[in-house]
Amino acid sequence: MSRIFGPIRQNGYVVHDIEAALDHWIRVLGVGPWFYLERVRVDDFRHRGVPSEIELSIGLANAGDLQIELIQQRSDTPSMYREFLDAGRAGLQHVACWTKDYQKLYDRALALGYVVGHEGRIGGEKGRFAYFDTQAHAGTVIEISDISGPKGVFFESVRQASIDWDGSDPIRRL
Repeated sequence: MSRIFGPIRQNGYVVHDIEAALDHWIRVLGVGPWFYLERVRVDDFRHRGVPSEIELSIGLANAGDLQIELIQQRSDTPSMYREFLDAGRAGLQHVACWTKDYQKLYDRALALGYVVGHEGRIGGEKGRFAYFDTQAHAGTVIEISDISGPKGVFFESVRQASIDWDGSDPIRRL
């Protein structure tokens, strides 16, 4: 629990090969099922305030109430993911806190001095996200994500699918 952002709901891992990462999480760690989006559309993406296009593949699954996100960036677009990989890192890049009052939390973070590293939208106006530049220590970038719309419903369906998962249909391509 963060006294600033609320409960940590997601660990986000930036990987070089998402298919290999999915296999590892399924076969070695027994986590699943995975919801795999090979080409994710990110609207209004901005890295350090500069608009650009980014191409991502994302896998989502839950381990209990904690969502695990695997991210492979498929483009050379500047991003915090690319910065992480270019620094010779791979693995846990961020933790995410979810909110139904995104603008209030976003404004609070800015008022406290946090700086946006990158941000955008997935799935419409109520799909905003922002990553605050706290990467001085690997794995501690803070993401806030709006779950007041369809993304929140989807995240809950991912969690529900993990309950009593029997290992069948481990990768569900969307």
